[in-house]
Amino acid sequence: MAANVFAPSSASDIRTHFFGASLDAQTNFPALGSRTVRFSQTKCNSANIMLFINGKLCAPKSKDERLADSLVTRPEPAITPKPDARLSIFSGTANLPLSKEIASFMGLELGKISIKRFKDGEIYVQLQESVRGCEVFLVQPTCPPANENLMELLIMIDACRRASARTITAVIPYFGYARADRKTQGRESIAAKLVANLITEAGANRVLVCDLHSGQAHGYFDIPVDSVYGEPVIVDYLASKMNSENDLVVVSPDVGGVARARHLAKKLSDAPLAIVDKRRPGHNTSEVMNLIGDVRGKVAVMVDDIIDTAGTITNAAALLQKEGAKAVYACCTHAVFSPDAIARLSGGLFQEVIVTNTIPLPKEKYFPQLTILSVANVHAEAILKVHRRSSV
Repeated sequence: MAANVFAPSSASDIRTHFFGASLDAQTNFPALGSRTVRFSQTKCNSANIMLFINGKLCAPKSKDERLADSLVTRPEPAITPKPDARLSIFSGTANLPLSKEIASFMGLELGKISIKRFKDGEIYVQLQESVRGCEVFLVQPTCPPANENLMELLIMIDACRRASARTITAVIPYFGYARADRKTQGRESIAAKLVANLITEAGANRVLVCDLHSGQAHGYFDIPVDSVYGEPVIVDYLASKMNSENDLVVVSPDVGGVARARHLAKKLSDAPLAIVDKRRPGHNTSEVMNLIGDVRGKVAVMVDDIIDTAGTITNAAALLQKEGAKAVYACCTHAVFSPDAIARLSGGLFQEVIVTNTIPLPKEKYFPQLTILSVANVHAEAILKVHRRSSV
């Protein structure tokens, strides 16, 4: 049965009976399609006011409440999802070209930042744009000069923390002091742990590193650590350069790098593995003792994470040539290239020296056998995955 709609046309409609209730001229009719019923006989002094809207009986209203307010439709507030935190990427002065490449792969521009050095060597950092509520990524390898670049990174982290950044991720393509990761003699410092503490205390929430010297260095941080590797870039390059006729053998220049060499050998169609046994009588010096494996008539690909003075890898290359290797390639992620390294690497022992751009190399350190590969795409992908909370 359709509901009846009652609406008086004027105040002369003095009294009408509706469901046993009386409606008089003093009754308030706020809107068409609704009726107010006042029951004249009540058990208390206040009248019970019942509201009929489109033929439906609603809850009673208090005497003092305006019925017009009750009839106003109030829409539910729109629930809008909270937008993702903005992503900002800033660069220190240690490796600006790599930072620009990373930002370009991500389709972003580097954030504006002012980094100055006073005449006494102190470092001044000021962000030139707001990072409040942002996820900030600071790209700064602690390459030589290690102490300068490390201190610059710490001050950048502090500036972002004081600017109310939501999260701060220190992107460190080359982590300096990583080789000081254990005590080999009495009264030695474990500098890798100290640097990890400094980065954490400065205010970093996460660290993104590339090819740490040793796996245990991850545990030195009390914040999450994500790792990327230069190996995929090197493997792609070697795969495009070597053909099926090349008889490859992957060589580890020391026993400590066997796991790294084995992993590379697996990527290169399960190539055989050889190991150079060496003794290190002191820092930055090495003495090759023996070769484990067969390299005769093969193309030897030596892999390491760091080339510093190049003493280890050149001694190993000389041994490989002595053992009958057809050609020797050297591959590494971090090209520190301390003094004397260029002369050793360009001395004719190597067919090619393949490195990545985690550490910027000035033009004076270039030589004919050098090939530099970019790891910007690897870092850009990792940053985006961290931002999207997906697996790195």
